[in-house]
Amino acid sequence: MSHSKYTATTTAEDVASLFQDQIRGKNVLITGTSINGIGFETARVLAKYANSVIITGYSAERLKLSEEAIKKEVPGADIRPLILDLTSLAAVRKAAAEVNAYPEPLHVLIHNAASSAGTYTLTVDNLEDQMAIGHISPFLLTKLLAPKLLAAKTTSYTPRVVYISSKAHALGDGIDLDRVARANPETYTAFARYFEAKAASVLMAIELSKRSQGKINAYSLHPGSIFTNRQQKEHNKAHLLKFGVINPDGSPNTAKTAWKTIPEGASTTMAAAFDPELDATPGAYLVDCVAANDARAAHSADPATAAKLWTITEEIIGEKFSFE
Repeated sequence: MSHSKYTATTTAEDVASLFQDQIRGKNVLITGTSINGIGFETARVLAKYANSVIITGYSAERLKLSEEAIKKEVPGADIRPLILDLTSLAAVRKAAAEVNAYPEPLHVLIHNAASSAGTYTLTVDNLEDQMAIGHISPFLLTKLLAPKLLAAKTTSYTPRVVYISSKAHALGDGIDLDRVARANPETYTAFARYFEAKAASVLMAIELSKRSQGKINAYSLHPGSIFTNRQQKEHNKAHLLKFGVINPDGSPNTAKTAWKTIPEGASTTMAAAFDPELDATPGAYLVDCVAANDARAAHSADPATAAKLWTITEEIIGEKFSFE
């Protein structure tokens, strides 16, 4: 297939096959790689071509299941399990130190993990859980691994950071810059905060690309509507029923939503990570494997908001993130 023929049914396998030459020799880190998710599918497919794939999870047991499943299919794959608890800034720093100790550069960092919290929850750092996992910890991880990414830069290759967002970023009013660290518990709903976290991902792709001045290209994306672990959480069912996303029995509502399979959902991640044509549009938002900036909500395309969010997040983590 040609990448001019991308469709909603294009799979991660399709994209990886197309760009296998770009994937070979690359080292990739993917957060959130539990089985039955698009992060796992991305890792599974990349294992066939990449030099190494770092998979992450908050427990050794989950990581072992993912690693064994990948190696059963690709026995010779270099799969590196990494304990990464995104609810703890100290844990993020520990994980980043482990990656920075690897001798090889890092070519692609994929922020795929998301919180499944159904109630207002604070982390050990007194940060609201969804924003911590979906934005603040990824920001810190990117900052700490930036030297490793920059080491992969050559005259012909620019390293990439990929943020898995969602079309849901446009359903709310955008991110409340006064409440990045902690939402208002009196008005909190899990879905509204999810919309904010996904808006933050779109903004960070724009701002990271801008601030790095061509040293790193970042992209955000909507993977499609996919029936993954999140949709099957009991505490999400009431909200999903309200929006008509699922049926009363918990099955996907195919009458209202065009669902993708997990392999189809992982395709846009693969394109964002490796399609060389995207070098011309750093910061782009992707849908169905192609840049679709017209699908970005105005509040998540505003450069002033992106810059403010960057500065606020620096203050939250207590570290400056620059490329000087």
